[in-house]
Amino acid sequence: MPHHVMEDGEGLPVPNRIVAKPVRKTGQIVAAVIVALLAAMLLHGLITNPRFEWNVVWKYLFNERVLSGVGYTLLLTVISMVVAIILAVILAIMRKSVNPVLRGVSWFFIWFFRGTPVYTQLVFWGLFAVLIPKLSLGIPFTSIEFWSVDSKTVITAFNAAWIGLALNEAAYLSEIVRAGLEAVDPGQTEAAQALGMKRAQIMRRVVLPQAMRIIIPPTGNETIGMLKTTSLVLAVPFTLELQFATNAIANRIYKPIPLLLVAAIWYLFITSIMMVLQSRLEKHFGKGYEARPVGSSAKTPLPGKTDGEPKDDVAKTNEAIFTGLNA
Repeated sequence: MPHHVMEDGEGLPVPNRIVAKPVRKTGQIVAAVIVALLAAMLLHGLITNPRFEWNVVWKYLFNERVLSGVGYTLLLTVISMVVAIILAVILAIMRKSVNPVLRGVSWFFIWFFRGTPVYTQLVFWGLFAVLIPKLSLGIPFTSIEFWSVDSKTVITAFNAAWIGLALNEAAYLSEIVRAGLEAVDPGQTEAAQALGMKRAQIMRRVVLPQAMRIIIPPTGNETIGMLKTTSLVLAVPFTLELQFATNAIANRIYKPIPLLLVAAIWYLFITSIMMVLQSRLEKHFGKGYEARPVGSSAKTPLPGKTDGEPKDDVAKTNEAIFTGLNA
């Protein structure tokens, strides 16, 4: 009985290679049909249900107050995340410090802000001027003051909102940053120390650039979460962000469902843009870790292959495992 002789990627004969038949995927096809049918039913219901009142949705989608709410929501998100990322890096470095005081302060900060609800924290920041009427600089434990200001002029509703959000987010991001720093091979630090680099230089030029590949994905998730968490700043109270703006219109015209859809559409639109930006950042910081073909597919034949053996290997991917804590 004649043997089937097949060829590998280089056109060389490979005797007695098994010809495998593809596995039938009936279950996958049935599941895909069911999911597509359910999706079509859901879409049909959204479009044809008169209670959604899509005419009202389109009327208020670009309403001046709604657009202003979108702007304030984005502003709160950007400011809060920038401040949170800076604080998170500082806290993560403090957690890895040899100084027990710095480690203790970092641990307490993370413990406190992760252990209390963000809504509760925002309420306290809204009451900051009541708790501390005046901010001042002077000699501690004495009545000598060099400078003072009324708390209400500094901790406005907007400032209280982004400060509360940033401090809460920093506690979560610091653990993400710490996980990224610990994922970097300690040999990298040892090599940098052998070259005479200082600890700050090693962290800035060696460790952080490599850790960014681990830090970016969960940080992107936290940013998207922050976008939606801004709806809680009503607790301050700050009443100019998107969710409050749409609720105010809904209460005025007695149509809550269409205005909820307006808010949902804007949140989905902004989130989609953030996901694209996150993907771009991941690709940028993932350079050098993508799949690299080896062997003949990379124009580099592997040694030790005999006649009849394929001289091209499957592309291999470097994998990294990271841990991140999300809110």
